[in-house]
Amino acid sequence: MTIIHANRTVPCEGLACPLPVVRTKKAIEEMKAGEIVEVRATDKGSVADLKGWSDRSGHHYVGLREENGVYRHFIRKAVASEVKPEQKYEMTIGNGDVAAKLAAGEKLTILDVREPAEFAFGHIPGSFSIPLGNLDSRLAALNPEETIYVICRTGTRSDLACLLLAERGFTKLYNVLPGMSQWNGPIQQED
Repeated sequence: MTIIHANRTVPCEGLACPLPVVRTKKAIEEMKAGEIVEVRATDKGSVADLKGWSDRSGHHYVGLREENGVYRHFIRKAVASEVKPEQKYEMTIGNGDVAAKLAAGEKLTILDVREPAEFAFGHIPGSFSIPLGNLDSRLAALNPEETIYVICRTGTRSDLACLLLAERGFTKLYNVLPGMSQWNGPIQQED
């Protein structure tokens, strides 16, 4: 196996979204264009998070190596002309507004883009799970004519999911903020 040399390593083992992205952004800011950062994470969600962030910011997601449960992400810092302003999906809705709609008996399409384990340990009743990393390959499971409320743990993955869905022609999307980390409504767990 080829040894890959990085200019900097960012340890994110044991950290969940959005911390690997936050730490990567900080490291990239301190690096020179063309240098490679290796981000080491154990959260499976980091695969979609870091690739999505890299693609949208203009930095080059070089690749991934998985070794003993550690995801080693390699990202090349873009030169100034390649950097894109970080996009945020504009249509958002608060947790309280979604909870109020559900309490009023409205039938909502709630897409949870967290990893399956996160979903299993607590999700909004009636929501369905498509992890962010699988979203592009499972677009057929979604109706582009429906209003879709997209949620994750903190609003980061759901933001990336909304941007991806909007690029694919979906127009009735809301990023639910601040996400499941502060959800006070009903919770359902899977056995």
